[in-house]
This record gives sequence, structure tokens and C-alpha cells, in this order.
Amino acid sequence: MSQNPDSHLRRPPESELRQRWDTVEENQLRIDPDDAAEIIDLLNRELSGLYILFNQLRKHYWTLEGAETGQVEATLQENADRVSELTDELAIRAHALGGVPVNGPMGVRQHATLRIETGDVYDLRSALENDLNAYATLAVQFREGVERANELGDERTVELLRSGLLALERDAHAIERYLEDDSLA
Repeated sequence: MSQNPDSHLRRPPESELRQRWDTVEENQLRIDPDDAAEIIDLLNRELSGLYILFNQLRKHYWTLEGAETGQVEATLQENADRVSELTDELAIRAHALGGVPVNGPMGVRQHATLRIETGDVYDLRSALENDLNAYATLAVQFREGVERANELGDERTVELLRSGLLALERDAHAIERYLEDDSLA
């Protein structure tokens, strides 16, 4: 007997539902609904990437081994905290625009452009290289998002994405510095 693939989902009664996933309602920000839908889609793409990066950073933090791990551990924890804060800011913006922010594995999979790292544990250098690749992909996406949100006239989203891009670039640079160390295992 095959199990329903949605059987693990909790579905409250319809009477409790405020908005369906992947829908856009009117917003109070005076942004055209079609433009808002496009911005929500790009924010959900960024959110999906941030979810993946957050989980990857946390996994690497949890599984670090070796002589160099003290500083790297602190860096990964701080980076994950910043990614979490940025995720909150973008999700709140997506909701303010009338959308439902990406909020679970199916939504992440639907919008993600980053590949999810396997559950295996890697050596420190490989783990940090994977993190750096994720940062690079997100930086490109954020730049594209800034450009498109600017074209659509959404100054607040532009501001959030620019600020997020700067944080991602700073965090990526910190990881690059560790990778420059030839003794890193």
C-alpha cells in the first residue's frame, strides 16, 4: 500500500486558512499586484537560497573537526545568525507585499536555485568551499533581485536586498580568508 506523499503535512480546517501558499493578495503598499507578485517570486527565490545556506552553515558548524575549528566555528555560527535575520526581513517583506513567504521544504524546492548539499560530512576545506559557492550563487541572485525590484519601483525591497548582499559578501570574504590558509584540512 503506497503512502500519500502529503500525509506528513498538518492541514488545519479550511475555516482557519487565511491565505493559500503561492497566492498573492492585495497589499497596502500601493504596489501594483502584478509587480508585487513578481517581487514576491524573486524574494521567495532568495529565501529558498537562504534556507539552504543556513542549514548548510549549521551542518558545517555542528560537524567541524580539526585544529583550525575554533575561529571557523565562531564564524559559521555568526554567519548563520546573519542569514537567519536576513531571512526574517525578506519573509516579512514578501508577506507585506501580499504573498506567503517560502516556509517549508516543498516551497524551498520549488524556488531554489542552489543545490542542497547531501547529508554527508565533509572535510573542513570542502565544507567551506561549498559554503563559498552558495554565497557566490546568492550574491548573483541578490544583484539580479536589486535590479528587478528597482525596475519595478520597490525601493524598500531594493534596500533590503542591497543590505543583504553586503552582508553575504562580507561573510563570503571571511570564508575566503580561511580557504587561503594552505594548512586548512
